[in-house]
Order: sequence, then structure tokens, then C-alpha cells
Amino acid sequence: MNKTNKIFIATSIDGYISDRNDGLDWLNSVPNPDNEDMGYNNFIDGIDANVIGRKTFETVCGFDIDWPYTKPVFVLSNTLDKIPENLQDKAFLIKGSLSEILNQIHKKGFSRLYIDGGKTIQHFLKEDRIDEMTITTLPVLLGGGSELFSVLPEELEFELVDSKVYLNALVQNHYRRKR
Repeated sequence: MNKTNKIFIATSIDGYISDRNDGLDWLNSVPNPDNEDMGYNNFIDGIDANVIGRKTFETVCGFDIDWPYTKPVFVLSNTLDKIPENLQDKAFLIKGSLSEILNQIHKKGFSRLYIDGGKTIQHFLKEDRIDEMTITTLPVLLGGGSELFSVLPEELEFELVDSKVYLNALVQNHYRRKR
């Protein structure tokens, strides 16, 4: 079983994934009249499950949309007691150290994981558990908000696998961890 942990996320030029008010409206700042998915569906086809933090889970639950995930979602939280009843078969609460969490998920047969949420991504990076990153940069400076990256205990080297421009405005870089 080839185990991989991947990121697919958008940032501002200055590296923020949400604005100062935890808002995401800036993600729609570039017109996308044809609703181009910018590689997202292809990315999702290559994963088995999502791993997200509590804050991301609560943000998604607050959107006025149907549940957007087609794969199982594992929610990392030490404070949530249960998943809302309407999501019981779609989202699963999971606790423990990162190694314990990954072992639990892998034992369930999921090996290609989509890691999402700022703190969750930072935690995975701190433990050198990210294998690939697809980062799409929008042409906006937010000047504050939630950062994608934080201080790491050591330098992590990645190699650029691919780079694309979408909508003549967004730059998407795909990196792979050098091991």
C-alpha cells in the first residue's frame, strides 16, 4: 500500500489561506466564468480520504451548501465529542498522536490522503508527513489572516514537479518531497 499525504490549497501572494476575519471570499476574486476546476477533480480522483482539522470541518459545515466531500472525511479534534447526525456516515472523529491517527486511517484501508486545514497542514509538516503539495497562488495580498506555513523544526526540501497558470491570473505549483 503506497501511503501518501497530499495538500491541494490556495494562498494569497503573501501566504495566507484565509483573511483576517477567517473569510474566504477572496478565493473568488478572479473571475472563473467557465467554472474551471484547476485540476481539483483530477487531484480528488487520486485520493482515498480527507483528513481535516476541527476548524476546517466547522467552516465547511457552516457553508450553505450540500456536503462537498465524496470521500470519507477524518476530522482531527481533541475538543469535539461527536459528528453531527446528518454526517455520521461521511465524517469520522479521530484523536491521538499523528502516528496513531495515520495508523488508524491506514488500517481502515485508506492510504492516499488529502490533508486540509491550516493547523492540520502545519502539524503534518512539522512531523515531515507531507509528500506532495499543490499550491495555487491568487494575485492578492491579504496582509494578514491564517498562514499556510509556520516555523518548522528543520528545513524540508521539495522539488517542483509542475507549474501551471489558470485564468491568466492564478499560478499553481505542484511540489514533491525530496526524500
